[in-house]
Amino acid sequence: MIQDIPYIDRTTLFEHYHGILLDAFGVLVDKQGPLPGAIDLIDSMNAEHKPYFILTNSASRLPETMEQHYQQQGLNIPLERIISSGMLLQGHFREQELIGARTLVLGPENAQEYARRCGGEVVSDTDGEVDVVVIADQAGYDLLEQMNRTMSLILRQIDAGKAPHLVLCNPDIIYPISTGQYGFTAGGLAAMLNAILAERYPGEAFAFHPLGKPHAPIFREGVSRIGSNNVVMIGDQLATDIKGANDFGIDSILVGTGLSGQKKTSASARPTWQTLSLELQA
Repeated sequence: MIQDIPYIDRTTLFEHYHGILLDAFGVLVDKQGPLPGAIDLIDSMNAEHKPYFILTNSASRLPETMEQHYQQQGLNIPLERIISSGMLLQGHFREQELIGARTLVLGPENAQEYARRCGGEVVSDTDGEVDVVVIADQAGYDLLEQMNRTMSLILRQIDAGKAPHLVLCNPDIIYPISTGQYGFTAGGLAAMLNAILAERYPGEAFAFHPLGKPHAPIFREGVSRIGSNNVVMIGDQLATDIKGANDFGIDSILVGTGLSGQKKTSASARPTWQTLSLELQA
């Protein structure tokens, strides 16, 4: 863990903060199941009516699917406590006047359903021109083939003066599968396409609009639902959970599970607190 960062215990957490935001993968669960302290913390927050929300960059599963999955793992997290990056598409489509837009979604069926629910007309890259390209997840399609087609589609349309609106639900570039095992995510795919766009069109503002952590939209939604700025974010990733919370102006807790393990951090990604796990033993 990081030197000179104080450890936080359960009592301090509950007494000091009005509401709690938690990352999912690497904090509550990994591919093997619930992480230490996760079930007990969720049960305690439910029993004490402590306001909390799960802030997940995942856009591969609908909230109701997540709720069922959590329940099966012993995590009693109700539907209304889940905020996913996919859910933020609705507000983004409304703000950008994209209702009814022909939308290409990279991701599984649940990711496409997110786009439908926010008013997008989900189409294929073979259906001609598209208005919006959404990178929701790295799974659910032939990765190399789909990325080649998507890149070609974007470049053709930009060259023809018909640039599509580009949206990235999950800015994470890596996620923890289990101890010592990692996978890359949608953010890595968008980073690659952004690099191509920057090289091909220098000085032009062609890039994916990010919705999930570390960017403001998902934190704004969580803080708004809690109804207070006296909120803390618990996460395992310095670059997304911690920096995102700090940039938004709320406190943060680095948990020593998931992708945590760094001994040093920049000032912008320095957590307020740290803990080895959600067991929250000082």
